[in-house]
Amino acid sequence: MFTGIIASIGSIAAITPKGGDVRVYVKTAKLDLSDVVLGDSIAVNGVCLTAVELPGDGFWADVSRETLARTAFIDLKSGSRVNLEKALTPTTRLGGHLVSGHVDGVGEIVSREENARAIQFKVRAPRELAKYIAHKGSITVDGTSLTVNAVDGAEFELTIVPHTLAETIMADYRPGRRVNLEVDLLARYLERLLLGDKAAEPTSAGLTEGFLAEHGYLKH
Repeated sequence: MFTGIIASIGSIAAITPKGGDVRVYVKTAKLDLSDVVLGDSIAVNGVCLTAVELPGDGFWADVSRETLARTAFIDLKSGSRVNLEKALTPTTRLGGHLVSGHVDGVGEIVSREENARAIQFKVRAPRELAKYIAHKGSITVDGTSLTVNAVDGAEFELTIVPHTLAETIMADYRPGRRVNLEVDLLARYLERLLLGDKAAEPTSAGLTEGFLAEHGYLKH
């Protein structure tokens, strides 16, 4: 679990195809790794990854085919800046909201406008996520806990203050950029609960070999 309060801006140092998925090396900059051990979780742009090697200035993690297909991680390359947050502990101050690090869908930055000293973004979410996004509710964008200021269909607005722009990668956002979205945990569980007995009925979903092959992640 995470809070959505970004602790550091890191960078992707390497992405290596490995057995059909990838292994990624993330340099963590000012993120304190002194209390991180192998197997710990670190959120990278809102994606919960497990540290499998700790060379000192960052960590290596394996990224599954599921993650590549369901997130904007597939857009990252060597040198890309990323938001970083270590998993919360029982003593962590919950400054944002409870975040699982499990991305629900990929959104797109529609517009960027100045609003006094802040920047106002409009983001388009996948249609299937629109029902979870509420005015003044919480949303996680690339791992950052944010408040929704307005909603219009599947599009929502965010007003980002200078501190958040400086401490996250949101200053890099321009129209057309894809971003990881995680909706509020309570909304997801409430929907599941309301399904009642229908929750036990099977659904079908799968990753396509073509999608992964197109992006070069099926090489051995």
